Amino acid sequence: MNRSVSTLGQKLALAGCLLASATATGCFQTTVGGQTLPSAYYLEDDVQYFPAGAETKLSNQIRALERYKLEQQSEQDGPTDY
Repeated sequence: MNRSVSTLGQKLALAGCLLASATATGCFQTTVGGQTLPSAYYLEDDVQYFPAGAETKLSNQIRALERYKLEQQSEQDGPTDY
């Protein structure tokens, strides 16, 4: 009886370790035929890649304001008639 209790304890400990390692991995990707397939929960995953873009989010507005200032400055200088 003592041996069966220890075997049952070992099986429970092994099952607990397997369950803990399966939940701690985070992403359940699989590889089938050389393809890496996403997990079934890929829509809920966090974004891990951010494409390169402008440094500021208002870069178009800044560019438009600079263009406006140049136009205003050229209008103040007056027309250049030759």
